[in-house]
Amino acid sequence: MMKQEILINITPQEARVAIVQQGVAQELYIERTLSRGLVGNIYLGRVIRVLPGMQSAFIDIGLGRAAFLHIADLWQPGGKEHHVAPQPIEKVLNEGQTLMVQVIKDPFGNKGARLSTQISIAGRTLVYLPHEPHIGISQKIESEIEREAIRARLAEVLPAAEKGGYIIRTIAEDASQEELANDVLYLRKTWATIQSQAQRSPAPPLLYQDLELPQRVLRDFVNEHTTAIQVDSRETFQILLEFAAAFTPDVQAKLQHYADERPLFDLYDIETEIRQALAKRVDLKSGGYLILDQTEAMTTIDVNTGGYVGVRNFDDTIFKTNLEATHAIARQLRLRNLGGIIIVDFIDMENAEHREAVLKELSKALANDRIRTSLSGFSQLGLVEMTRKRTREALAHLLCEPCPTCSGRGQIKTARTVCYAVLREILREARQFNPREFRIIASPTVIDLFLEEESQNLAMLCDFIGKPVSLQAAASLSQEQYDIVLL
Repeated sequence: MMKQEILINITPQEARVAIVQQGVAQELYIERTLSRGLVGNIYLGRVIRVLPGMQSAFIDIGLGRAAFLHIADLWQPGGKEHHVAPQPIEKVLNEGQTLMVQVIKDPFGNKGARLSTQISIAGRTLVYLPHEPHIGISQKIESEIEREAIRARLAEVLPAAEKGGYIIRTIAEDASQEELANDVLYLRKTWATIQSQAQRSPAPPLLYQDLELPQRVLRDFVNEHTTAIQVDSRETFQILLEFAAAFTPDVQAKLQHYADERPLFDLYDIETEIRQALAKRVDLKSGGYLILDQTEAMTTIDVNTGGYVGVRNFDDTIFKTNLEATHAIARQLRLRNLGGIIIVDFIDMENAEHREAVLKELSKALANDRIRTSLSGFSQLGLVEMTRKRTREALAHLLCEPCPTCSGRGQIKTARTVCYAVLREILREARQFNPREFRIIASPTVIDLFLEEESQNLAMLCDFIGKPVSLQAAASLSQEQYDIVLL
């Protein structure tokens, strides 16, 4: 794996992270302050009301509105594992009682947050369950051999006195023994800190908040290939230094406060990379290009030679373009965080050796991806099918919204098409109604066409229906929108 540098850009409204290799951004992460919810937060709550009829309770966790705890989310010793029926909520909770709770559903409308007393703390490869004694494994690790192997590997790094349980996440399948051990250490330290906070007098309501993006970077992305982590906020830099000292001591030396007047993301032209990661077309250095289309069902990537004619014959041109495209495709998948089914339409290659070489190069380029990918060979139609695990929102979904004019179609009706639709509708209405005059209210481009090239057709319609038709331009209307008013 290549050396990498991590840039962390902080503003009051959002945190942005770019992972850079060989001077080029390979991954982008954005977290907005407004979109951070409460799910995962752990509070020391106080029972303010028990409702036996609903088998639930209202808990004060220091927010403006009381949170809700149902009996199904109330952990009781020896419960489901020993098939012991849970006690009624009024036998377990009393008004004024304090208890540790975790938010499992954000407040919505008039409803408060939903809580659970079954605490879980997420790490990079593991989820720690302080109250559970067993080890669970993600269902996505399907092979029984793999499941047993990862269970045995985890058992080797667990302390002898461990009383809590763990859920092994899918990503742990490819994790090293050292990574598992580091995750166990991080989770146990976090739980110890939470318990210490709860025992303070007076204890704060908020005991633990799920890590913000900068801390998650230190926990999840920094490795032996990371040469530097530059942060452009002094406050965040100090927070990360303290976090590293407590949980990832090896990372401290790599942290740097970036204080230059030039914006941090300008160092490697990251803003341009973000703009390009939202575009359909990606140009290759050779003159070829990719066209990426992201739909709800899948993502399609089309490879084209463009203006590339730099080698001896056409077959070689195609082969070189496809080889170059493999690295651009792998990088775009990471930058845009594209997941699900991905279909790649390489330029057709007659030579079987060329096809095999392109597939091998794509597999090699995808090996650097921290997200699991699965690659199939060329299909009968010459397409390469692959899947990439969905882990978070795609960049386009985070930064963009569907166009209100085309509603996501990617195209709109021409002004002439709209003109003809208007003429048909006036004819239809003239057969049903007998107004003094028809008025067309439409976008300036449609009105201009009626005044110029389509003026003769409009005049013919006026003669045919025997009524005048007036025109009114409305800049607020899109090209497809219009209204016909009967006066």
